[in-house]
Formats: sequence, structure tokens, C-alpha cells
Amino acid sequence: MTSKAIIAKNALNMAENTLNGHLWDMVRNIAYPDSMYRVAEWLLRSHPNLLGCGIAFAPDFYPEKGRLFEPYVYRQMGSLGKEEFLKKQIAGHGHDYTQMGFYKAATRRNTTFWSSPYYSDITNSHIVTFCRPVHNEKKDIVAVFGLDIDVKWLGDTLNYRHIYPSSYNFILTETGQLIAGPQHESDKKRQELEYIIRLINDSTVQKSLSNSGRSTVFPIEDPDGDKGLVFYANFKGNPKWQIGLVCYDKEVFAKLKTMRLNTGILMIVGLLVLGLIISRFAKNDRKLHKANLEKERIGGELRVASQIQQNMLPQEEVTDERLEVTGSLVPAKEVGGDLYDYFIRDEKLFFCIGDVSGKGAASAMMMAVVQTKFRDFSAHENNPARIMQNINVGCCQNNKTNMFVTLFIGVLDLPTGRLRYCDAGHDAPFINTTALEVKPNLPVGVFDDFTYAVQETQIEPNSTIFLYTDGLTEAKNNQRKQFGLERVENVLGACTGLQSKDILEKITDAVHGFVKDAEQSDDLTMMAIRYTPQQYDCILSETLVIKNNVKEVTKLSEFMKSVIDKLDIEKSLGRQLRLAVEEAVVNVIDYAYPVGHEGEIEVRMMSDGKTLKTVIIDSGVAFDPTVKEKADTTLSAEDRQIGGLGILLVREIMDTINYERIDKQNILSLTKKYN
Repeated sequence: MTSKAIIAKNALNMAENTLNGHLWDMVRNIAYPDSMYRVAEWLLRSHPNLLGCGIAFAPDFYPEKGRLFEPYVYRQMGSLGKEEFLKKQIAGHGHDYTQMGFYKAATRRNTTFWSSPYYSDITNSHIVTFCRPVHNEKKDIVAVFGLDIDVKWLGDTLNYRHIYPSSYNFILTETGQLIAGPQHESDKKRQELEYIIRLINDSTVQKSLSNSGRSTVFPIEDPDGDKGLVFYANFKGNPKWQIGLVCYDKEVFAKLKTMRLNTGILMIVGLLVLGLIISRFAKNDRKLHKANLEKERIGGELRVASQIQQNMLPQEEVTDERLEVTGSLVPAKEVGGDLYDYFIRDEKLFFCIGDVSGKGAASAMMMAVVQTKFRDFSAHENNPARIMQNINVGCCQNNKTNMFVTLFIGVLDLPTGRLRYCDAGHDAPFINTTALEVKPNLPVGVFDDFTYAVQETQIEPNSTIFLYTDGLTEAKNNQRKQFGLERVENVLGACTGLQSKDILEKITDAVHGFVKDAEQSDDLTMMAIRYTPQQYDCILSETLVIKNNVKEVTKLSEFMKSVIDKLDIEKSLGRQLRLAVEEAVVNVIDYAYPVGHEGEIEVRMMSDGKTLKTVIIDSGVAFDPTVKEKADTTLSAEDRQIGGLGILLVREIMDTINYERIDKQNILSLTKKYN
């Protein structure tokens, strides 16, 4: 029961940590109500076991949205079996959350808590919600952030596997309300569970629990007369839930009764010496039985851990037409220490692959830490060396086991094909069939003051980046020979022009054909990235060159109006496009060049009939607006950091925003679909 309680508590803690870790994203974008849907969806994608996410704002917080505004995002399986994320504004006359229990409790308690279970009409499921109040700079509550977990999923996780077929776990609230129970509830089992809950809520049982500490045991008898025991305990810490385990005597003592009967018969017809031998045998059998039970318990927990680890890997395919990304991880044991991850932000593919020293549960925990930190730091940083530096500092803290991680981080700019990367002692990836040149940086987790170096190269169209861990090159056959780097190069040479998933299949087949039936000795992790940019079919391309003088903005406005008229873009959208581009150009005029220095700004506008692409080029000081921190709108105009609101405005209007520093030039690309 302790292991089941730990599994359930870890599931709740992961949900709480996920919300706390993404709260900054909500606070950063709170000035833009529609961006709250993106914040909620990003949080759901970060935790595969969450069902829904909602943000209930204080009344009249967004005047333009009415008195009540509660954006809600939840996941469900689509008609084709593919997971979808649905968005709704659920507040209204029929859903006044200010009168609901969770909102009143959050604003009254002013602290985080888990709700009692309830039925959600939106997701058509019974759920429990983790609520957290959100404060402004004056410590006033401006919203209540909620994460929903499916009660059925929690019950299935608790009752995934039991030593005895009829045993089951259940969870109750502090007041004795059922949260999660057995997977398949029959009428008999339901009546029995109601009877057990009544017993638990009885003052005698509660007094026994109070006297014994956090746990107690009491007997039961089901309607058929079968006797059993209920092991019952309080959760440690918050939430103050209660967990129970039901076991039946006929299953627990079945083998023991059979053994006693056999021993009695043998003692009657045998000698005392034979009885002594049987007695010793019975003792050893009990030890073996106990060892088998412990082994099965550990195996069950490792299978759950393996499932959680696999869920942390990227689950969705990349939808960008310029990319094909496929990864695979086959652990040598139930859980492994390898990792890979990838995602797209601001027209850049962020990806990594790593190998934690050692194997087993400790390596799996370090793997989870590294992957989480990669996601967190890559969310607001484009330089792979700085991402690596931050991960290294975090992994060195309290690293008493001296574990380290070989790690490769890459950032591929999709419009240009420029790859910036940092290697921390990992095997060099291949570009097609050529190994990438890497600098010998130390692995992550060794010294927290080590400075990592960034490198870069150009990836040509239709090229493949192949990354792997040493479980590939060091795979051994029965003769203890390794697969080796040369075989990897030969297989890659035969994969020219293949899709990324086909490349991994070819290499996997080659490894299996080499090792045959030899036992896998190390985790095998691979990732293939095919860079397939499409030629831009341009129907309009015009360029304007202006000086870094605010008077030149008039020329820019006329230039943009001409382009927008030629493309017959809808007027309101055209005004937004002009505003966004003018904000970006004025930012360059004001800050790109030193005071008194005259410089040029080139503005290119191109269209393929569906998308308007604007490229702004200057030779001023380096400045990346895609990693710009959110402007603090609570400060006065004199104290507020210059430029922050303009950058946020550009990001809100445009579909994509991409920055690159090439040949001492700032290149800012803005795209917007208009057709």
C-alpha cells in the first residue's frame, strides 16, 4: 500500500510542480487574454496525464471579455484516434464560477489545495482539481489557476496490478468522500466499498487511526461471508487524503492452509526426522514466497516508472513542412538513463540527446531532471551553450552521487538552415554521412563553473542530422564484438533520400541483425532530423531601404500600404500588419545604431499568395527580440523598460517571429497568413 500511496502522491506532486513551473508563462502574458489559451495548452502538453486546465479571472479583470472570463483547454481523442486539444471560454450566465466552491475556497484560503471529486460536463468525466490563486504585484488575487486530473485514470493507476486478484485500492477525501476506486466496479464490489467507507467514517475507526498515527487495520466481511482486512492510512502532507487496501483471507492464507494440511498428513505417517525436513522446507518456502512477492512488487513499480518515462518523451509528430523528426528509445532495463527531446519555437527547432552515467532508477531520475530543465531553459533562450550552462549548474547542485550526463543540444533555424550547437562530451552526430566537428566540452554535472562553447554550421536542404547514444556503437553480439562507428556510417550511406523514420528502421534492423539473440547491455537511443525546406513561390517581392531616422517612417508606411493594396489584404488586418512592422522598424531606428551614427535599414516584403513575409535587416548592435523578457506593465512609463511592449505587440500580431545574427547583421523575419 505504501508503494501505491507513493505513486498517487507523485502523480499529484507532478501536477502541482507542472503548474508552478509554468506560472511564469501566464504572468508574463497576462496582459493578453487570448494568450491564456496558449499557456493552458502548453501546460497540458507538458504533462500527459492532465485532463484539462482552466484559469478563472477575477470579475471585470478583462473589461473587453465581459464580467467573467474563464479560458479552459482540455484534451480528448479525436474521431481518427489522434489526441486533440479543445479550447473554450466556459464562463457565463450558466457558469458563474465566483459562486462555485473551488473559487470561493481559493480566494478565502489564499493557498493551493486539491478539490473534492466532481463531475465535469465539459470533459464528461469525474475529476479532481488542483487550485492555485494567482496574485498581482499588490498581492491581490487576480485569478484562480486549476489543473484537472481524471479520477478514472487515478483509480486505474492505483489498481494497475495486485498480488491477489480480488484485492483493490481506493482513495477518500479528508471528509470520507470516494475519489478513486477499483477499475471494474461490480454491484457487489460497490456495495462492499460503500460499507467500508461507512466503517472508516465511524468514530471508533477514526479514534483507532488517531491513536496509532497515520495508519490502522480493521476486519471486514463481505455479503457472501468472505472475511478480509482493510489496511487504511492518511496521506503524508497535503492533500489530506486517505488511502486503503482491501485483502481477503481466503487468498492471503490459501497457500498457507494447503501447506499446513500436507505437513499434518506427513507428520502422521512419517518419522520425526521427515517432519523436521518438512518443517525446514516450509520455512524456506515462506522465504521464497516473500521474495517473489517483493520481486513482483518492484517489477510492477518499475513498469509504471517505465510508462511515465516513455510519456516524458516527445509524443507528437512535428507538423512543420520543413522538417521530419523521428526518435526512438529502447532501454536495456525497465527504466533507462537515455533521453531525447525536440520542439519548435519561433521558427527554430530545439533538440537534444543525452546519456546519463549508470543505469536503473537513479539514472532515470537524472534523465527526467535534465529533460525538464532543457524544456524550461529553451523556452526563453536561443543559445545552446547558455542552455547547456544552466542545465549544468542545476545538475551539479546536491549531486552527491556524482552522476554526470553526456549531452548534445542543437538549435536549427528553419528559414536559413543555420545550426548552432553545443556538445557536452556526447558522441558527435552525423550530417548525412559525415561526423559533425565538436569541441571537447565536459559532460553535464561535473563542475558547475565550466564554460561551454557554442559552434555553428550550415545545414543544406534535404540533409539529415542523425544523433545517437553509445548504446548503438557499443551494441555487442554473442562474440562480444561491437557494432562500431564504421557500420553506422555504412548504413547511413545506404539511407540517402529516405525519410527520418525509415532511416531509424534501417539502422535498427542492422543492429538487430548484428547482435541477434545477445542480451541488450545498454540503452539504445537514436534521433533522425530531415531538413526539407520548400522553395518559396514568390508572387510579389519589394524592397525599401531607409535611414535610421524616425522621419523615414513615413516612407515605410507608404511602402507597406502599397504592398498591402497590391495583395488586396483586408483593411483591419492590413492596419495590424503596418503597426507590427512599424514597431519593429522604429525599435531598430531608436536602438540599433549609436547616437549620431547613420545607418541603413532594409525592409523586404514577399508573398506567395497566402503568407506575407517581412524581413528587416540592419547592421547595428546584436539584439534578439524573441528572447526579450515581458515588459512590466505595472511600472510607470518612466520606470518601464523601453521597447518591451512593442516587441510583445509584434509577437501577438504575427504568426511567427524569427531572429538570426548573420555576418554582423540583424535579420528579423515576420510572417502572417492573410489568405
